[in-house]
Amino acid sequence: MANREHLALLQQGAVTWLEWRSSYAQIVPDLSAANLCGANFRGANLTKANLKRANLDRAKLIAANLCGANLSAASLCEAELIDANLQKAELVDAQLISAQMMGADLAYANLIGADLRGVDLKAADLSHANLTAAEFIGATLSEADLSVAKLSRASLVYANLTGANFSHANLSSANLYEAEAIATYFYRANLCQANLSEAHFGGAYLFGADLSAAELYLTDLRWTNLSKVNFTNANLIRADLRGANLSRAIFIGANLTEAKLDEANLSKAIFQGAIMPDGKVFR
Repeated sequence: MANREHLALLQQGAVTWLEWRSSYAQIVPDLSAANLCGANFRGANLTKANLKRANLDRAKLIAANLCGANLSAASLCEAELIDANLQKAELVDAQLISAQMMGADLAYANLIGADLRGVDLKAADLSHANLTAAEFIGATLSEADLSVAKLSRASLVYANLTGANFSHANLSSANLYEAEAIATYFYRANLCQANLSEAHFGGAYLFGADLSAAELYLTDLRWTNLSKVNFTNANLIRADLRGANLSRAIFIGANLTEAKLDEANLSKAIFQGAIMPDGKVFR
């Protein structure tokens, strides 16, 4: 439970809180399980604060400093976290449904199992963040930085990933069904066993990515850079690869039945054992 003294100081307003934190910087504020629904903490210094299981639904935390804070199992549904600093914050199993987090800094944050359905993370920094099994259904991640992020088993169904950076990210077994990933950057990303069916990757950059055993049924990959991509045992039935750069791509055992390869660059691509668009196995 929250420390009553700490909670009372916070409720006295920004000036009182700032003065107290400046005078007692060594004290870790304990606001755990506090009901702070709808509160206005714009620009507040909440570094390393214990907000575990706190109710921050619809709270205003614009430009707040939550660096290193513990927000595990906290509820931040519809909260305003625009430009907030959440570096290295603990958000395990946190509820962030429909939160506004444009430009927020979540580098190295821990969001394992967090519910981020419908969240707006446009231009946010999620580099090196742990997003394992997180829910991003219908979320906006356009122009966000997710380089080296852990997204294994994450759900990005219907998510807007346009222009985002997933360089070296781990998306193994992630679900990107019908995701919008136009002009998105997946340089050497791990998409092994991921579901990308009916997603839109037009103009994306996937050089050296691992798509082995991935589901790519009806995926739009037109004019995409897929050079050196590993498609071993991937399902590419009816995938649209027109104009794509597939030089040195590996299609061993892949299924390309009815796939569209018009104007694609297939230089030095490997098709051993693959089922080609005409249904014949490549020998």
